[in-house]
Amino acid sequence: MKAIFKKELWSYFGNWSAWLIIAAFSLIGTLFLFFFENDSNIFDIGTATLQSYFVLVPWLLMFIIPALSMKTLAEEQQSGTLSWLFSQPVKVSEIVVGKFLAVWVVGILCLLPSLIYLYTVYVLGVPVGNIDFGATLGSYFGLILLIAAFASVGILASSLSQNQIMAYLLGVFMCFILYFGIEQLASYKLLGGADFFLSNLGFYKHFLGFTRGLVDSRDLFYFLLVIGICLYLSEIFVEKKK
Repeated sequence: MKAIFKKELWSYFGNWSAWLIIAAFSLIGTLFLFFFENDSNIFDIGTATLQSYFVLVPWLLMFIIPALSMKTLAEEQQSGTLSWLFSQPVKVSEIVVGKFLAVWVVGILCLLPSLIYLYTVYVLGVPVGNIDFGATLGSYFGLILLIAAFASVGILASSLSQNQIMAYLLGVFMCFILYFGIEQLASYKLLGGADFFLSNLGFYKHFLGFTRGLVDSRDLFYFLLVIGICLYLSEIFVEKKK
């Protein structure tokens, strides 16, 4: 698994793709938070908080993470190197987990430039340092879990597809449905009491708790369960390609 993890990281950073994605992610975040006139602009809000950033980031990740994960298994199959991996002394589960961890790490690195935003908001606060660190740290923790969930969904999409484009489109669609689609469907209250349970099936409600600074064991268990299920299904689909 360690060899697969290192190989994937090298494939991201060796050809500059990871650097470009991190730079693009940071540039878009900066433009929305400080320059574009929108509901996320910190100067327009007039409050020393990064909550608008934590609202914006999941939407960016919804497109970024599938872009990172689309090649993990689909490209291997398309190029024929997946058969070579099967011939190596490595389990299918190690292949899947190694690739998942690489996508997760690159996704987390996308968040590092946001520490500059945190420092900026810290300085702009009146008085200096007037920022809710509990909600901020909880939101960062929630984002790390959300990245892992998106990464596992992206790996699953890549295991289902035979080319990268289909893997990307399927990954974006699945992430969109799980994060936003289920929550919106539940908001229409078409199922009566079942809407509450439907809402709990989506990412949004469980991520929302972290943005309030609440680290609930139920939300943590939910994300771990989703990650485990997606990786298990990915392993099954990859196993069938042997």
